[in-house]
Formats: sequence, C-alpha cells, structure tokens
Amino acid sequence: MSLDVNHRDPGFLANPFPTFKRLRDEDPVHWSQNLRGWVLTRYDDVREVLVGDDMSSDRMTPFFKRVTGEERNKIQSLIHYLGKWAVFKDPPEHTHLRNLMNQPFTPRIVEKMRLSIEDLVTGMIDRVSETGRMDIITDLAYPLPATVMMDLLGVPRSELDQIKRWSDDIALFIGSAQSAEDKYAKAEAATHDIAGYFRSMIEERRKSPQDDLTTGMLEAGDDGDKLSEDELISNCILLLFAGHETTTNLMGNGMLALMKHRDQMELLNRQPDLVTSAIEELLRYDGPSGSQVRIVARDVEMGGKKLNEGERIFAFVNSGNRDDRRFSNPDAVDITRKRNRHLTFGQGIHFCLGAPLARLESQIAIREMSKRLKDVHLAIPEQDLKFMDSVVLRGVKALPVEFDAT
Repeated sequence: MSLDVNHRDPGFLANPFPTFKRLRDEDPVHWSQNLRGWVLTRYDDVREVLVGDDMSSDRMTPFFKRVTGEERNKIQSLIHYLGKWAVFKDPPEHTHLRNLMNQPFTPRIVEKMRLSIEDLVTGMIDRVSETGRMDIITDLAYPLPATVMMDLLGVPRSELDQIKRWSDDIALFIGSAQSAEDKYAKAEAATHDIAGYFRSMIEERRKSPQDDLTTGMLEAGDDGDKLSEDELISNCILLLFAGHETTTNLMGNGMLALMKHRDQMELLNRQPDLVTSAIEELLRYDGPSGSQVRIVARDVEMGGKKLNEGERIFAFVNSGNRDDRRFSNPDAVDITRKRNRHLTFGQGIHFCLGAPLARLESQIAIREMSKRLKDVHLAIPEQDLKFMDSVVLRGVKALPVEFDAT
C-alpha cells in the first residue's frame, strides 16, 4: 500500500494523527519503507511490544555493529556512553541500573520538591508578565525541568546554556533527526564533552560528597552491586537529557492544546483541582513521546504478519493514545476524562523513571500559566510552528505567545 510514515514531511511532523488513524484502520502492523522497520499504531499492539519479552530495548548494539572502520572511530563516545544508558538495556543489566537509580524519583520524595518548583515557576512567569510576550519553550518549559534536574544532580545553574547545547546535539542522534547536518559528529562531540564534565564532577564528589543525586548514585549499592564510573557517567547524562526533554515537550504540547481548546483552559482555571487529570489528558492527547523503538528478539507474529529477529519496531505511543478502540472520542481534549491509561510514559520494566517528577513539574507549570497568562494565544500563525524532526521525540521547537500584560 502507498500509505507510510513520511518522517521527513513537515506536515506529518506537525500533525501525524490522520496518518496514524489510517494505519490503525487499514494496516496496524505496517512495514515502513521509509523507516526500514515495523510501524505499530494500535493501543493493544503498542502495549504488547512495550511489555513483551519477545522484544529488546537494546537498539544501540545492532546500530553500532553496523558501523565499521573509520566511521566507527568517529562515534566512540556515543558507543561507549549511550550504549550504557538504562533505557537501552535489557535484564539483567537493566535491573542492575534501575535499582541503583530508582530511589530519588519515588512520588514521596518528588513531592518534597513542590515548593522549590513552585518558586521557579513563579520567578519565570514574573520575568515576562509585564511584557505580554514569551516563548513558552525558551522562557519556561526548557529551563524549569532542566534546572530541577541540574539541582538534583548537583550541576551549577550557571551551566544551563551549556547543558542545553549538549542536550540539543545528543537529541540529533537519539531523536533520529534525519535532516540534521553532521548529526553524528555533533552528538559525538557533545557526548565526549558532557562525559568529561561528569567525570570531573564525580572525582570532586569522591573527595567531597554532597547532598545530591550524583553522590547518592556514587555511594548506592554494596560492593557486589555498584555503578561503575562509566555507568554512573552514562546515566548522569541520561538523567540530564531525559529529565528535561520529555517534560519540556509535555509543557509545550500541553499549552498548545489548551490554547486550541479554550473551553478546557477556562475549565481548568475555574477548577484548578482538575490539574492532575488535565495533565494525564494532555499526556494522552498530544504527549511528548512519538515512537518507542524496540528490536525483535525472536521471530514473532503480530497482526497476521511475521516479524523477524533483528528487525526494528516503531511502537507509536501517540497513535495508541488516539485509538478509538481504547478511548472514547479520542481526538477531543477532555481534562475530566476518567480511566485515562495512556501509554506516554511506557509500560513494564521501562516505565519512565522520572514520571512522578514530570507530572509534578507540568501540573505546577501548566496550572500557573493557564491562570496568570490572561488571554494567552499564539503570537504566530499555527502553521508557522516548527516541530522537532523526530519520530521518537515530539514537540515544538519554539512556542511564542502573547497575553495581557500585568
């Protein structure tokens, strides 16, 4: 069939949902020539891939094996550090890493961050409130979660701009940004530099422990189950990258959805206690995740088709979240929606470690923006918004808005 995921098409990146609906209805287990892998779009199929033991999360090893000779020498830092990320590991390596990283992200501990997050949000909105203009991404949605994660890890806030540059370049590789020039070289350089930064920081923590997550992970476990220095460096990079990227896109996509559905923003302002269910609905409606990528670990049949060992699967959670077989009226935003079991944070052993923190940050930020940015609306035509060139990450690159100055 001619229907396919055209991940290079700006129109698809801006609004993939009509394509997803056709795929769900006509070819839910679809071989994509463009992506050179299987595209899954129905809720049940996506969930099965995320929890099934027929699938591997280690998509890095097959990729790195295909790269040989001189090209391999050019991405040594990517191979060495990103290959150790917990999100790209299967048990038992994943279990080892996850157990040593879990503790700081429990809902009970995250709740203790509420006041500091509220103070950050208040300060960020105060800085723009008199101007009547802001870029939601640049002025709040990026610096808020990035600052929170930097504080957790013990990275000085003065490094915010440098962290942004490193993260953007790593995203070129992780996010499958097909059109980016020199994406591997940029991601390699960023990974090399940020790894060196954390190596120096870890050496300082060995000499002088601090009350931060880096020290906590350095000291976690016993002699038989501790993070190696390279594992610690790798997963500090992961936490800093994933700890803001998803939340930034959640806030941006969420505010865009509320601006397009004014009745729901007004309802949230009248009933701020709906913020918890509002965030769950925004996660479902147009969340920060596109596809989660898996590798077929052994031959398996899905949807009447044979998936062969070693083939890639793109499990589009944002399509599963719009599946009318699972959700009633899925293309509507309803912040009162019940039984909203979306797939945005994943399922199974790879359920997002930072989900409690992302939820809290987004609840506070979106509640306050909805309340304080009176008559907030896009400052440019919607068709001029630029979406990330990625099938893994979903979000706008900038979200300029205007509102009534105070």
